[in-house]
Amino acid sequence: MPESAHAMDRTRNETSGFTIIELVVVIGIVTILSAFAIARINTAGFDTEGFANRAAAMVRYAQKIAISQRRTVAVVITSSNIQLCYTDTACSGGMVHEPPGTNAFSFNTPSGVALGGSSITFSALGKPSAAASITVTGDVVRTITVEAETGYVH
Repeated sequence: MPESAHAMDRTRNETSGFTIIELVVVIGIVTILSAFAIARINTAGFDTEGFANRAAAMVRYAQKIAISQRRTVAVVITSSNIQLCYTDTACSGGMVHEPPGTNAFSFNTPSGVALGGSSITFSALGKPSAAASITVTGDVVRTITVEAETGYVH
């Protein structure tokens, strides 16, 4: 290779690439843009899905408690919360407590999420009083179904 080619090669290698200042500026711009993007993410769909999964788990738990304790357990549904009670939907037999045994088993709906459907009572054998469906509405609509004969929740 001629001498002038080596000189051009060396010059090209010394000027190629980014400086530290350029990299820091680009990282700063990307950080600012991502902060604005994260703030604009809508989480209502996640809240709806999460609450629907939690409500379905509560209904399954109510059936298991009814069978294990050999007593009637009611799933009381209002527009703003879902709770578990012993005996009836008026909670005259008291509230079912969460597994540690200290707090009443009750969950409020998150903001932007609506809850609909009728209350369900499970007998001591785990059979529901009737077929039921619970609707959780937000950005998406989820329906939780309880089968009449088996109490299967899906």
